[in-house]
Amino acid sequence: MKGFLWLALGAALLMCGGCGRETGALQESVPRQYVDTAMGTVIQQTVYCAEAEAAQEFFGRAMELLDSLETDLLSWRLESSEIYRVNASAGNGEGTVLSEELADILRQCLKLYRDSEGAFDVTIGPAVRLWNIDQWAAGQQEGEFLLPDQEELEQALKRCGSDRIVLKEEQARIFLPEGMQLDLGAAGKGLSLERLGSLLKGSPKITGGVISVGGSVVTYGVKPDGSSWRVGITDPADTSSNVGILSLEGQWCISTSGDYERYVEVDGVRYHHILDPSTGYPADSGVRGVTVLSKEGLISDMLSTACFILGPKKGMELARMYGAEALFILKDGEIVMSEGMKGYFSGR
Repeated sequence: MKGFLWLALGAALLMCGGCGRETGALQESVPRQYVDTAMGTVIQQTVYCAEAEAAQEFFGRAMELLDSLETDLLSWRLESSEIYRVNASAGNGEGTVLSEELADILRQCLKLYRDSEGAFDVTIGPAVRLWNIDQWAAGQQEGEFLLPDQEELEQALKRCGSDRIVLKEEQARIFLPEGMQLDLGAAGKGLSLERLGSLLKGSPKITGGVISVGGSVVTYGVKPDGSSWRVGITDPADTSSNVGILSLEGQWCISTSGDYERYVEVDGVRYHHILDPSTGYPADSGVRGVTVLSKEGLISDMLSTACFILGPKKGMELARMYGAEALFILKDGEIVMSEGMKGYFSGR
């Protein structure tokens, strides 16, 4: 799960629907907004469209898409999902056949696991649930937060490790060791950005838009006045503010990971939700937040987690390997970014 990217959807964005009235549908488009929840997070949609009915139709299709991703593919909780069925097959000597969609996703997950030297691991779920930081941070648990028992954590980690997954390409059949569970929480939002981007492309009456899925953002098309999409990056030291703005044109996917959204504090120590698979503890790489910019949503989402765990040096090398741009906010407030990111970022 990711930190929050502030969307700069203020007066400049909202007022430009009446700008530049030359000719054609682009100049007639006005911003239309919709807010709802799906995939356990807030969905904010702003699209430019001349027809209110067409915009409402798009909003409905987008929400149906997100609900379907959760219930049919991604959820490890819902029996209707493919991930749930895969997890139920753990320890089964016959394995289980994957849909081509999930097989492709897992191929990319396994590749990133290797390329990140294990920092990105979709099997870390047993340790994540032992910490249960998400529910504690959401106020859904009562009493005093206690650190996981070390022996229990070690046992949980023994059930993790993507290198133990067997994926037979010729059959798209997967074999999980007994006790292993897949959790695509660090990839699901990115996948949703890709699907939403495709939906935007396939909606000719939508001339431009920006959609936030719990803070992960996809931009598309253009605004009537030709100005850039502006996406703010949260300041970990003051989450009501931002450290700067990304100015983007066309379709981009922006994902961020940070220690400041879901965490608990014990004796002055912050324990956040992004676990380092090598230790089972919250990652401590000297980083408080990472933002990744890519044309591919799945890549941006997965990389933001891996780069947070790896830290700025190795993380930057990994982002470069995938053709993505990265920005790191370090614990002392210093900002380190790739050369390409400098062309989109402007500090406050």
